[in-house]
Amino acid sequence: MKKKSTAAIPRRPAAMGRGESKAPLWLAALFAACLAGATWHACLPPVVAAAYGIFSISAFTVYAIDKSAAHHGRWRTPEKTLHLLALIGGWPGALLAQKLLRHKSREPSFQAVFLLTVLANCAMLGWFFYTRPTPLTSS
Repeated sequence: MKKKSTAAIPRRPAAMGRGESKAPLWLAALFAACLAGATWHACLPPVVAAAYGIFSISAFTVYAIDKSAAHHGRWRTPEKTLHLLALIGGWPGALLAQKLLRHKSREPSFQAVFLLTVLANCAMLGWFFYTRPTPLTSS
């Protein structure tokens, strides 16, 4: 009996397969909605929301470039750079890239540090809200 070749079996990408959690996508969308709401209600300067957007797009782009480099055996982006982008506000874009591009999503040590950068970034944003005087409201 001939042995079947596994090379001809089509594989479904795991990025959005059955049983995969869409929580990262919802988390990034919820965070963006909260930023937009805080900006709309003058609780957050528009430059902060814009910075999150710019850093998220940058992080997604760097992840995509790194994924391509990994696939083609080219120079890779250092993990420190990926973590720095997440720390300064690009974590929503990084989270989307990890989920949609399936890049760096299965490395436990990377994920542990990534989680710490997300928590640190959210703590800094929380500190900003806590120490900022409330906006004046007219009576």
